[in-house]
Amino acid sequence: MTSRKNDANPRASLSAICLTLPEATATDGQHIKFEVRGKTFAHFLDDHHGDGRIALNCKVAPGDQDVLLRMDPGLFFIPAYLGAKGWIGMRLDCRNVDWDQVQQLVTDSYRMIAPRRLAAIV
Repeated sequence: MTSRKNDANPRASLSAICLTLPEATATDGQHIKFEVRGKTFAHFLDDHHGDGRIALNCKVAPGDQDVLLRMDPGLFFIPAYLGAKGWIGMRLDCRNVDWDQVQQLVTDSYRMIAPRRLAAIV
């Protein structure tokens, strides 16, 4: 997937990325939960608890939360509830979303959550 600016439908773009992963499924509603074999690897959130953001939440490797927050504190944030479990939030409602970066974050999260056999395919 190439980087696109001003994506008009971040929900569809994130879904397209997540659902290409082996055995990935999604719930439907205002928010989307992306799972592999019943384990969540990403969330699409739209104004979650009134925070006003459209965002991706996903798991990151230990230490990556701090790196991402320092890299761009306007883009990345510690999500409520999941932040303490090693998850990061990334805004998808900004002007220049880097969809290659979104794809990398989602893929890395999937690899940490998926069974080894499926993670090895990606």
